[in-house]
Amino acid sequence: MTVAPEDLLPLALSRPHDAIEAAQELLAGQPDAETASIAHQAGGIGLRQLGEVDAAIRELRKALRLAEESGLPEREADVLATLGATLGRAGRSREGLARLDRAVELSRGALAGRVFLRRADVLLVLGRHREALEDLRLAITRLRRSGDQVWEARSRNYRGFIQLALGGTRQADADFDEAGRLYAAAGQEFEYAETRQNRGMAAFARGDLPAALQFLGEAAEGFAGVGVVWPDLAIDRCAVLMAAGLTAEALTEADEAIGRMEPGGVPAAKRAEVLFTAATAALAVGDPATAQERAEQARRLFSAQRRSWWSVRASMLRLEAQYRAGERGPRLLRQVVRTAGRLDELSTAEASAAHLLAGRLALSEGRQRTADRQLELAGRLSKEVPPPVRSAAWLGRALRAEARGEVRRMLTACGRGLDALDEYRLMMGATELRARTTGHGAELAELALREALGRDDARGLLTWAERWRATALTVPPVRPPGDEQLISDLAQLRDVVQRLESTPEPIRPPSLERDRRRLEAAVRDRVLRAQGNNSGQSEGALDLTELQDELGGTALVELIDIGGTLHAVVAADGELVRYEVGPMATAAVEVERSRFRLRWLAHGRSKSGPSLEVLGKRLGDAILGPVQDVLGERAVVMVPPASLQAVPWAMVPALADRPVNVVASAAMWLRAQRLRPPADRRVVLVLGPGLTAGRAEINRLTELYPKAVVLRDGDATAERVLHELDGAWIAHIAAHGTFRADSPLFSSLRLDDGPLTVYDFERLRRAPYRLVLSSCDSGLAKPVGADELLGLSSSLVPLGAAGILASVVPVNDPATVPLMTAVHDHLQAGRSLAEAFALARSTAGADPVADAAGRSFVALGA
Repeated sequence: MTVAPEDLLPLALSRPHDAIEAAQELLAGQPDAETASIAHQAGGIGLRQLGEVDAAIRELRKALRLAEESGLPEREADVLATLGATLGRAGRSREGLARLDRAVELSRGALAGRVFLRRADVLLVLGRHREALEDLRLAITRLRRSGDQVWEARSRNYRGFIQLALGGTRQADADFDEAGRLYAAAGQEFEYAETRQNRGMAAFARGDLPAALQFLGEAAEGFAGVGVVWPDLAIDRCAVLMAAGLTAEALTEADEAIGRMEPGGVPAAKRAEVLFTAATAALAVGDPATAQERAEQARRLFSAQRRSWWSVRASMLRLEAQYRAGERGPRLLRQVVRTAGRLDELSTAEASAAHLLAGRLALSEGRQRTADRQLELAGRLSKEVPPPVRSAAWLGRALRAEARGEVRRMLTACGRGLDALDEYRLMMGATELRARTTGHGAELAELALREALGRDDARGLLTWAERWRATALTVPPVRPPGDEQLISDLAQLRDVVQRLESTPEPIRPPSLERDRRRLEAAVRDRVLRAQGNNSGQSEGALDLTELQDELGGTALVELIDIGGTLHAVVAADGELVRYEVGPMATAAVEVERSRFRLRWLAHGRSKSGPSLEVLGKRLGDAILGPVQDVLGERAVVMVPPASLQAVPWAMVPALADRPVNVVASAAMWLRAQRLRPPADRRVVLVLGPGLTAGRAEINRLTELYPKAVVLRDGDATAERVLHELDGAWIAHIAAHGTFRADSPLFSSLRLDDGPLTVYDFERLRRAPYRLVLSSCDSGLAKPVGADELLGLSSSLVPLGAAGILASVVPVNDPATVPLMTAVHDHLQAGRSLAEAFALARSTAGADPVADAAGRSFVALGA
């Protein structure tokens, strides 16, 4: 391709591949020294953009030699500036700055502005932010006067980045926005993509994760459009994913970035930053050994490059990894205190977290004065920081108050910290983000719970447990109205999965599995970008008086895990009483033992071993203990922690013959209890493919509900089912279910045109008032965040489902037919879902398979 010499340099930053090709074509014509210098400079810039830094430096040295031969000081200054910036980025900062200082001496006017920008770039890499800001001020002034919009945009982009590093998110976003406008007008595609990436990081710094993901997604599309793999994007995506609680995804992204840089094309400066990011991700997933190794590798590289701002941060990351690995003692305390002080001097965002760690270490060493000072520093607040950072500051204040014995101040700090995270949660539209980000508040809630336990304050225990339990389910997920792309991606995913399932594995084309992964990633990415549309106000504390009034003769049992011990608060007859149940580990073992036995019996396997009655008694003792003796004849509302969400409650003898509703929080039960059924008493019956027993089940229910909408034999498609389910009075779905522990929102029910996922269900305006899911594992959910659940049935609660009957163990399909028929008989007689289920179980008879099926379901809601 033929490109004029004056167009080569802008092209190198916009479309590097094209610029390299055009430069080679120009050089083939044996141009004069000035033109050849431009061509080699453009080729060097293009190679640098593609990560081939050593080759880029060789090209730029040729460009400099030719510039000197041309006798043109401006040409020499321009190449010196490019070479200096590239050397700086390659970790050879001293040589790079020397070249740039010489370029400043040789330049005037607009050229001087360009040189100041490049010198600011190297100063930025070195962490010398204030000096870089002064160079950029000079650059913008000169470039604006000369009308050089592209270089003004570059200067604004860099200035925004520095403002961001110093905590000025609004100023940064304004600079990035203006830079993007100037780049777009000039057709600079690569650099426009950079501004989208940087706006993403400004949104991230404000705590707006959906906007951050949106901007980073746009940046990825922009870089892909010009054929560039950009390490900075992986680094920034990792930071956002970790803040969102998506730590496994962040580690995968970091590992892939490391893999891409192994062949040697990534500059040393960027290699160090990728290692730093990978260390952070490893620490987030609980692998301190790997985190320590990578942080030390990054620290050595940063030190060799004289990048003190980065080097100190890497040192702190290594120290935190040592702490997470179990290291303690005065030596570690001294190192952390010293490093926290350096982070303060460098104005880094990690300073508060470093002081918090120092405070914890000092407390463990009994160094009260040091702990008090470090926690005071950790508790400093600023209006500019995002909610999670504010919450961490409140945690520092809470720990300091606890150490001083100031209970009221400690509880206030816990509340304020959780308030900040409420604000953070409500910024997000996606259920998954809301759930995962609650992990930031787990320690604040634990502090308050420990204090209430110490005073045997049942009211305080229930209040604080409810304050940070199942908060992600308090409001429906946000979906843009008529998101046609999301609907299209979900439809394509159904088609791909159906073809996968219908094709025998030996002849299954690998492209189908790749398409499934690609579409799942597209759906999830699109949903995660949804902005919250709330007013920013949380629902407030649970009103215990209202709860007691609504309970009437029902008992509510809230189970709370505090430090590995399970406690229960029982609300009944207007009173609240706490009971200690026992070790959480024992409860978890008994739950899994009971679920394993039910799975075996459900399919008629070996009947040897402990009976369900024996296992049920052991289960009851482990998860309820003394509470079993105080329930009397009451109906029960069970509120287990997320880690005990898969309990087959009907196995517990004390609960076997009574209505039991299971909910993620008392607040959710109260809301479900107050829901009113729709005026339209529409019944919907759905039969998915491949369920032989389901046909008999639906046939019997059709006799019970002669006016029901019945979808089967090709009519049970996703869009048709969703349309009919929306706002229905009673819905019954007999379909194979799949729970995806790896990605719970892709848990699904199998319909005629493929899987109906949680993402599909979240498109409902209102879930059915009562829903019966007679399929396997439909009641399972994955614990995430602090005490949150992600799964098929849990997604329907915030959408208006008052009651859901679902299984927590794979069931024998034929054995469920009489059970489901009996449930609907009692529903028609006016019973609640929990009452109908309890009465239906009592008619199961002596058949062990039918008995196991009856004990495998739970009634969720009210």
